[in-house]
Amino acid sequence: MTAILGISAFYHDSAAALVVDGKIVAAAQEERFTRKKHDQNFPKNAVNYCLKEAGIQPEDLDYVGFYDKPLRKFERLLETYLAFVPKGFRSFRQAIPVWLKEKLYLPREMKEGLDGRYNGRFVFTDHHESHAASAFFPSPFDEAAIMTLDGVGEWSTTCLGVGRGNKIELTHEIRFPHSLGLLYSAFTYYTGFRVNSGEYKVMGLAPYGKPIYKELILEHLMDLKEDGSFQMDMSYFNYCQGLTMTSAKFHETFGGPPKKPETDVTQREMDLAASVQAVTEDVMLRTASHLHKETGCKNLVMAGGVALNCVGNGRILRESPFENIWIQPAAGDAGGALGTAMFIWHQLLEKERVPTGTDFQHGSLLGPEFSDEEISKFLDDVGAEYQRCESDEDLVKEVAPLIADEKVIGWFQGRMEFGPRALGARSIIGDARSQTMQSVMNLKVKFRESFRPFAPIVLKEHVHEYFEMRENEDSPYMLLVAPVREEIRSELPDEYKTKFGIEQLNYSRSSIPAVTHVDYSARVQTVDNIRNPLLHQLMSRFYEQTGCPVLINTSFNVRSEPIVCTPEDAWRCFMATDMDVLVLGRHVLLKKCQKEKDSAAIREKHLAQFQLD
Repeated sequence: MTAILGISAFYHDSAAALVVDGKIVAAAQEERFTRKKHDQNFPKNAVNYCLKEAGIQPEDLDYVGFYDKPLRKFERLLETYLAFVPKGFRSFRQAIPVWLKEKLYLPREMKEGLDGRYNGRFVFTDHHESHAASAFFPSPFDEAAIMTLDGVGEWSTTCLGVGRGNKIELTHEIRFPHSLGLLYSAFTYYTGFRVNSGEYKVMGLAPYGKPIYKELILEHLMDLKEDGSFQMDMSYFNYCQGLTMTSAKFHETFGGPPKKPETDVTQREMDLAASVQAVTEDVMLRTASHLHKETGCKNLVMAGGVALNCVGNGRILRESPFENIWIQPAAGDAGGALGTAMFIWHQLLEKERVPTGTDFQHGSLLGPEFSDEEISKFLDDVGAEYQRCESDEDLVKEVAPLIADEKVIGWFQGRMEFGPRALGARSIIGDARSQTMQSVMNLKVKFRESFRPFAPIVLKEHVHEYFEMRENEDSPYMLLVAPVREEIRSELPDEYKTKFGIEQLNYSRSSIPAVTHVDYSARVQTVDNIRNPLLHQLMSRFYEQTGCPVLINTSFNVRSEPIVCTPEDAWRCFMATDMDVLVLGRHVLLKKCQKEKDSAAIREKHLAQFQLD
């Protein structure tokens, strides 16, 4: 047996992944255990979970890999600071103590994190090499072009290459400070959202605006070539030398200072979001088309934070020459932990890789799970009122009518997802046909901005009936946006033409209005009976009852909190929100049956924490 532990830590979204004899056994982000969103500390809890899942100890590990090369990253930081002396001193003063304490001594930190019980070799892979490995090795393809895009690794911000069999080779790169990810983050900062977590909000906000600043970006901020390569005018940015993303020149160009966080979103922010999204899609499409020309591959795999831009991904699938696309579900830094473990197994140890036509990611359901006995004990301990179903069939019979009755359901089943998306294991689900479900979920359950769209889950066998996708198109990881089919769209009234921005939200656009965005798009997740059989069974029952094979699926959490991991996390979230029903394994809990004083106390405590965040 060969056991390989991959680790990402100390930068953003720490995680651990364990590969045993080439099989992905477990993977999880540290934030799920500590309840600290984007926790970047050493992933002690995630490591312990992975080892426990495999039934091994630290001394049983053969290799431990880290997802980037810290000395090369330190070299880039020093060169950048020196290039901007004395302007970068404040940033330098903040960063250097952390490097001198932790990041330059990673073998020591990892040894301590493994309780001093691992005496083997530490392997440090290049950051984009880890992303590329996470994209290709778990994919269903024997050969594929590779495209990785993010903020920055050591020096690379974009890498292109090819994977064949058990080898990957990266052949082209764009280097820091020129970065598509950092361009997007600059606009995230400028529009009042938090960098490294608010990019989803910018993407969701974009359809409300018009890309009126696109040409301004391409004329002044970025020199974009036909092959997707580009250079950025760094006088508009401040991330090399300062503690902010944008410069005074940027602010002057776009008409004022950055929007203050938590202030009202205006049409200006919507137009800025639409503009940077349009530029991002152009870069992604041009890069993909050039990569296809260079490699001749029919398949494309992607990773890196920009690969979570599912609107761009959908356009690559529909408009680029590639026939098939597979994106790492944990495309950000967390996925680097899995990538480095897979890289060691296939590339360094030269172990065979035999694709079977389906991916090796196991639905990305790689986290902890809890037995019905453990759940029952917890619920009894907190005095919860619940009904325990005897079988899966009884469970779906109970829950499907509740969804049809427009109840908001917390759905907690099996192993937790690895990556930023809830994929039907730690999800909040509801009826996509509802006219009010989007606003109810956003404001009363998720406690987040009303403009945020929700994603549909659809029975895979029906995906082509509702969305502009091929029959049985596989999109199990919610990483592709597709248009809603014309046949199910609704005609908008004449008054809609006078509406702008958030006002557009109040109009039904299709027979599944709760998941149809203002531009008639949807971030599609397909559900099959192999990756997620229980959810498929529930949706099939709902389809039999209503004739609709589509539900809402959003992550089981509230604003500023990671996706729930344990039954306790789920119970606390359920009691602190206006969620109607909680389904924990085969246990069904109705909010109206719980003790009112307990719900009020938990809600008050939760809301206080949100305000602190």
